[in-house]
Amino acid sequence: GSLFSGIGGLELGLEWAGLGPTVWQVEQDAFCRSVLARHWPEADRTITDVRAATTESLRGVDIVCGGFPCQDVSGAGKGAGLAGARSGLWYEFRRVVGELRPRAVVVENVASGAKRWLCEVRTDLHALGYRTRAVQVSAADIGAPHRRERIFVLAVGDSSGPRLEGRESERSDDGAQLQAVERASVEPLADADGVRQLQPSWPESDERRRPRDGGQGVGLADAFGELVRVE
Repeated sequence: GSLFSGIGGLELGLEWAGLGPTVWQVEQDAFCRSVLARHWPEADRTITDVRAATTESLRGVDIVCGGFPCQDVSGAGKGAGLAGARSGLWYEFRRVVGELRPRAVVVENVASGAKRWLCEVRTDLHALGYRTRAVQVSAADIGAPHRRERIFVLAVGDSSGPRLEGRESERSDDGAQLQAVERASVEPLADADGVRQLQPSWPESDERRRPRDGGQGVGLADAFGELVRVE
């Protein structure tokens, strides 16, 4: 399932990695929905506003992915962070994850403003019972002529994992968040400096090779595998 789908880049990548098909997409923009309809004609796009996404309106899925709005967390913005009206839609993303309880979650956003979102996003996912890894990937890593650095948070958990009653919708300071994580008995939280930067895993002589042509991507699948293997 995909939140803030745009034109479907995240779900396309996950499908290339063998993690498909895409069951539903949530996207407000009409033009983007027309693009999605062309490439995913079978996916359900009945829900267009993430705030209307509930267990009653969305099917249960194994993975929920999405890149919540970056305007308030980007280094190019005014720095409102997750308190901003647009980037604050992360809390709706978190709510959907808490309600649907997917086996895995993929969150994407900008690297330039990581300090404004990464720690809290990982804290929220840990509090919901997920183990996480943060992986930084640049467009140049897969052959593009520009950097466009992004961070992907990969989270794997048990649908019956620990939950903190009353914490899912509560915005608290860092100390309270860390205490919540400790009470949930999940692994220690890594801050924004703990992002792993992965190098392309295909041969240097073939560095522009795309995953659709048989390349191995930039290690996201390996990072997911590592999470699954953690006991």
